[in-house]
Amino acid sequence: MSNNKNRDTIIIGSRKSQLAMVQTESVMKSLQELHPNLKFEIKTMDTVGDRVLNVALSKIGDKGLFTKELEDLMLSGHIDIAVHSLKDLPTKFPEGLSLGAITKRENCFDAFIAHPKYGKDARLSSMPEGAVIGSSSLRRVSQLKRAYPQLQFKDIRGNLNTRFNKLETSGEYDGMILAVAGLERLGWTDRITEVLQPEVSLYAVGQGALGIECRSDDEFVQSLLAPLNHYETAQCCAAERAMLRELEGGCHVPIGVNTTLEQNNSILSIEGVVLSLDGTKSIRLSHRGEIDQPEIVGKQLALMLKEKGATEILAELAATVQNS
Repeated sequence: MSNNKNRDTIIIGSRKSQLAMVQTESVMKSLQELHPNLKFEIKTMDTVGDRVLNVALSKIGDKGLFTKELEDLMLSGHIDIAVHSLKDLPTKFPEGLSLGAITKRENCFDAFIAHPKYGKDARLSSMPEGAVIGSSSLRRVSQLKRAYPQLQFKDIRGNLNTRFNKLETSGEYDGMILAVAGLERLGWTDRITEVLQPEVSLYAVGQGALGIECRSDDEFVQSLLAPLNHYETAQCCAAERAMLRELEGGCHVPIGVNTTLEQNNSILSIEGVVLSLDGTKSIRLSHRGEIDQPEIVGKQLALMLKEKGATEILAELAATVQNS
């Protein structure tokens, strides 16, 4: 856990899934190119979110389901950094840890993958009444129940390989919803039958970007990571995470965002939505502000959402999940 500049090996922590490894290996490759005199190694492990697959994410709890074990390894000095899908990273860090970099955002939208029997032209709007769509995300389900009340939604857990296997062989699902970015990273975009637009489904806070976590006092590692930080992405995600933090919503609640940059990337425009589980209640607002003040912009949007009733919706949600 040395903090000096004589270290020659940096240990990177990663989950074991194929997608997590692809993401971590891409970060390691970038670091190796930037720092050819250093050695980088990957240490893998399973997290609670990987191991507990028979319970909905919202019922397990929300404190670092996919991050805590990696964070413990960082704090104990066994790894130096951890690569996460930013959408899985809680907005509050354990003492001693912080974000070292946020990578350039890839496609941040959600994708519909229809069962092969429906063909490549299948759309959610054309699915038969009562069709069962798999998703582990309350955010996705709440928005899609609102847009497509004729469809049914069922929890689907596991890594992407597991989910595709369940879709194609279990007979339980007519389709499922996944993040486009993960499918792009695995080279599986040919399986996408529809990319969901913001009018239908706002994406998760941080979706499409990777967050690289490190120890707060490790200036050496922070200096290695700095070139990987993509400014525009980092500012957009900072606004989104500030909104989520102010709403006291976790990674697995029905809160969605859509953030864009305007006026030569000087203005940040963020749209946010808070929904009830069944999608019948929805508060959706947008806010704009300077790109160099993302936390202020995000927090202001959260306060606007609260003023319109978001607090009550989230309180109802918490009570429902606790009692289910």
